[in-house]
Amino acid sequence: LPSPVSAFAKKPKTQVAEEGATVVFETETEKPDAKVRWQCNTKDLVSDDKYVIKADGNKHSLTIQAVTKEDGTAYAVIAGGSKVKFDLKVKEKEVMEEAPAPAEAPASADTTPAAPQPGANIQAHDTPGFDAIHKDVMGMSRHVSLLLCPGENINFVAKVNAASLLKKPTIKWFKGKWMDLASKSGKNLQLKELYDRNSKVYTFEMQIIEAKPSFAGAYRCEVSSRDKFDSCNFDLTVHGGVLTFMDGSEEAGELDFSALLKKSASKSQVKSEPDEDVWEILQKAKASEYEKIAFQYGITDLRGMLKRLKKMKKEEKKSEVFLKKLDPAYQVEKGHKMKLCIEVANEDVDVKWLKNGQEIQSTGRYIFESVGNKRYLTINHCSLSDDATYTCVVGDEKCTTELFVKEPPVTITSNLEDQMVMKGERVELECEVSEEGATVKWEKDGVELTRDESFKYRFKKDGRKHVLIINEATKEDCGHYTVKTNGGESMAELMVSEKELEVYQNIADLTVKAKDEAVFKCEVSDETVKGIWYKNGVEVKADARTHITHIGRIHKLTIDDVKPEDQGDYTFVPEGYAFNLSAKLNFLEVKIDYVPRQDPPKIHLDCMGHTADSTIMVVAGNKLRLDVPITGDPAPTVVWTKGEKVMTEGDGRLHVESTKGHCIFTIEGADKQDEGLYSVIVRNPAGEDKADINVKVVDPPSAPRILSVGEDSCVVQWDPPKSDGGNPVIGYVLERKKKKSYRWMRLNFDPYTDTTYEAKRMIEGVEYEMRVYAVNAIGMSRHSAASQSFIPVAPTSEPVGLCVDDISDTTISLKWRTPEHLGSSELDGYGVEYCKEGSDEWVPAFEGLTERTSVIIRDLPTGEKMQFRVRAYNTAGPSAPTSLAQAVTIREIMQKPKIWIPRNLRQTLTKKVEETINLVIPFQGKPRPVITWSKDGEPLNPKQVSVRNSDTDTILFIRKSERKDSGKYEVKLQIENVEDTASISIQIVDLPGSPEKLKIMDVWGFNVALEWKPPKDNGNCEITGYMVQKADKKTMEWYTVYELYRRTNCVVADLIMGNEYIFRIYAVNMVGLSLEPCFSADSAYIQKTGFEYKPPTYKEHDFSEAPKFTHPLVSRSVIAGYNATLSCSVRGIPKPKVTWYKNKMDISNEAKYRMFSKLGILTLEIRKPCLFDGGVYMCKAVNASGEDVVECKLEIREPQTGK
Repeated sequence: LPSPVSAFAKKPKTQVAEEGATVVFETETEKPDAKVRWQCNTKDLVSDDKYVIKADGNKHSLTIQAVTKEDGTAYAVIAGGSKVKFDLKVKEKEVMEEAPAPAEAPASADTTPAAPQPGANIQAHDTPGFDAIHKDVMGMSRHVSLLLCPGENINFVAKVNAASLLKKPTIKWFKGKWMDLASKSGKNLQLKELYDRNSKVYTFEMQIIEAKPSFAGAYRCEVSSRDKFDSCNFDLTVHGGVLTFMDGSEEAGELDFSALLKKSASKSQVKSEPDEDVWEILQKAKASEYEKIAFQYGITDLRGMLKRLKKMKKEEKKSEVFLKKLDPAYQVEKGHKMKLCIEVANEDVDVKWLKNGQEIQSTGRYIFESVGNKRYLTINHCSLSDDATYTCVVGDEKCTTELFVKEPPVTITSNLEDQMVMKGERVELECEVSEEGATVKWEKDGVELTRDESFKYRFKKDGRKHVLIINEATKEDCGHYTVKTNGGESMAELMVSEKELEVYQNIADLTVKAKDEAVFKCEVSDETVKGIWYKNGVEVKADARTHITHIGRIHKLTIDDVKPEDQGDYTFVPEGYAFNLSAKLNFLEVKIDYVPRQDPPKIHLDCMGHTADSTIMVVAGNKLRLDVPITGDPAPTVVWTKGEKVMTEGDGRLHVESTKGHCIFTIEGADKQDEGLYSVIVRNPAGEDKADINVKVVDPPSAPRILSVGEDSCVVQWDPPKSDGGNPVIGYVLERKKKKSYRWMRLNFDPYTDTTYEAKRMIEGVEYEMRVYAVNAIGMSRHSAASQSFIPVAPTSEPVGLCVDDISDTTISLKWRTPEHLGSSELDGYGVEYCKEGSDEWVPAFEGLTERTSVIIRDLPTGEKMQFRVRAYNTAGPSAPTSLAQAVTIREIMQKPKIWIPRNLRQTLTKKVEETINLVIPFQGKPRPVITWSKDGEPLNPKQVSVRNSDTDTILFIRKSERKDSGKYEVKLQIENVEDTASISIQIVDLPGSPEKLKIMDVWGFNVALEWKPPKDNGNCEITGYMVQKADKKTMEWYTVYELYRRTNCVVADLIMGNEYIFRIYAVNMVGLSLEPCFSADSAYIQKTGFEYKPPTYKEHDFSEAPKFTHPLVSRSVIAGYNATLSCSVRGIPKPKVTWYKNKMDISNEAKYRMFSKLGILTLEIRKPCLFDGGVYMCKAVNASGEDVVECKLEIREPQTGK
């Protein structure tokens, strides 16, 4: 027999743990929908505080919290027919004395924890002062302080939330400033990484095993993801064999795992690291000194050092083709347009665009544009297939970028609605999302729902609609259900109530005569409820005379041809309910005479369930139905009256109906005017009877008023109904619904006696309405009108960081930050108040609210001590106030003047002629200082230079600079007798003048010696060189010989003999070339040397070649009716003549065959061959140098037909 296949792809393993630790067993199943059970000593485990069972697709885990000795036993996991056993072994926790803290520990003891136990696994994210769990990559830059003994283990954990990241983050562990610990993994250092798909959190671990004193140094963890970066630092120092983590600076350390190469010293010593940056020293040093410096600073990884040094020295080469390249990456949302742009140096150059290395053709989605020196690639309606690498190629140069297409978040367009159902009913929670085929996640009270084997939950997807179906709802299904997408979520509440069977019509006592029919009839609220009929405690069985029927809500027991033995007590018992309905059957003996029978009419009001005084109560808006049993022979006539008025069916609301044994009076939608005394009169020849019925209409209560709202609640109040219908109101029932929904949900099932109610468990930010019912002994009234809509919202938290930004004799400037919690309502603004110290009378600083987080309050009393506070306002009202820590005295504080010269102005500022000069010089000083500008000790010319001053800076502005604006500018601040000065040097540069006196000093061979003098005007800056050009007198086309030549004499070589040349020189400075060149006064003629040229003679080569087939024909077998081709290749010079043969017969002129010849490749096509076309085919090539032949065999097969 074949061996059974295991249901597990990964099996859990036996583990050993200490007491108090947390143990996780993990397993993976072959099928993602497999149901997994965990057992302990053959007993099934369920999730609780001790055991946590999780399932994610095919991954399953069992977590045991706070392990004890009793947990050390046998466990098993079962999936399908597979069962895997494993053990948990628990060992006692070792207790060691705490090691004393080193003397050099920092004074702030709040960041230094106690010494851990030896061998303990210390996780950095559990250490005070280090928070390694991030909402993003940011937020990890903190020092960590730990104390260890040699031989212990330490584990550092960094967690990164990748929910908002496009790609996996990159993490690096360093020792010192440069040593990457990824290459040091081994016995003493291990690096791990894990990923949790549920929480989308990456976990990176670095574990140092059996710590040694030589591991001391500075460590760093770096996390990066595209444009986001963060790092964390921690230091290790050695004191007498104790390993200590201390706050400190990043100094280069040495992680030494090559202890076998060194003899351990008898005593550990701490080597103080130099203050110099080793990388700055290496950059300035010669390559021959690298090894010496590495040895001096303890660098052992020379290869890594050279690689980093090379990367630091590498400079980006400036492109000659591209003026502006593509950015490294772009991002666009799906369906949007993306435009890539580059700038080229040459406007006439052509560019090619590539996508993943393949050239892009211009289509409706891809559009190429060329505007001047800019080239555009436009991608319309971006899809996921456009997520690729794009390259722009110009000649041999190219630039590349990556395009990331981001799918727009799936939003919920139709929210879930609250529902209230009866136990056992089917529930469907439906929502609609913005895109078809989107993935949604269903949760109940924060726990994800999955499809299990019992089909308790079913998930239905129909286009954009998603439905959660619950078959046969139970009380356990009550709660908040949430549907989540990557762009939003919607929540609804499900309430399940027990079914209460209501009796709409009770069975009544019957008195029947012999041979008559007895009918017991009752009506209940649930159509699905079955029941059993009993007679004197014995179950009634159906027979020829007894009929039991159940149609909808009505149950009937019919007895035909009643006999005396049928008399007794009859009872109907509904199945599943602890009550019954009873009635009595009385047998009436009738004497038969020959006198025609006439019974007077009789009204049997005692057959109705009314009150003792014949009063009927009906809720306003409901149907009033008076069903009065009557008897009489012959059948009596019925008249209904109200007061003196006879009630007829003239009004559409009124219906009067008479049947055998009953008269029915109905009013649709009863209201207050229908109250009164109704009389029913029945008459026949034997007499008449009359009965009065008093009808009272119960009004609904008033619409509820919303008194206040909270974060998830509201307080409502209402007035009692104007009329209680004769019975006192015993309570109220309230309902609420979302504004955009049509489904009302009941908030209480037992009547609530007060007229003020606090409704809870609402969703913040969702609009709701409320309504109320009144309840008395008769029943519930019609619902009230809906309340005014409202939104549960809480006030924001208080603003944070309130502080004084500036102060003067009558004003104060305050600033603060937005509240940490804003809630779902938008922030309306801030209110600022102040009061004098010792007073409780707060005065608003201004009318209304401000949206800014800073404000200036004016007209305050000088010298007064004032207190200030700020509140944030939203729809729910003001937040708690934030006040200053202490009162502030309104008085300006003297501040010495101080000029802050920007770094770029501390050296000479160089500008070109006609450029704009705008110098912003910040300063400080209170009160506002007097500012004075001067140039070279003279006042400024206001026509040429503008000066603008403010409270914090002064601006020097020259719209078009000139050479005469060069010089030393001084600015002076003065407050009373205190002053501060600063100077700025400005140099205005221009193009240089032309060089002078260009002379041809000598001509020899193919060379010319030139000499000239520098220009008189150097443009107010240094001459950086000269451009030397030559031109042939015949063409007068100028060619550059030297582009940036520094001396004032040169030799022009490699001239052409027989030509006459002239020369010109340009001067060059930092601005550019001089406007005019200096030409040579004379020309230089290169003399010819006479000799006779004798061309060589060559023998003409014979290129003729006999035909030769380089690729022969291949024998083939083809199916009849399908075109077949035979191919071969031939070469020969001159081009040979080709002839095709079949069975040595020339077929060149037959229409069935087509011959092709292209670049030496010969092809014979046989059109729809039949069985007769099989045979030997030959190709013959002939030219003047010879001939060659090749042949093959062609077999024709009949096509196969299917059976």
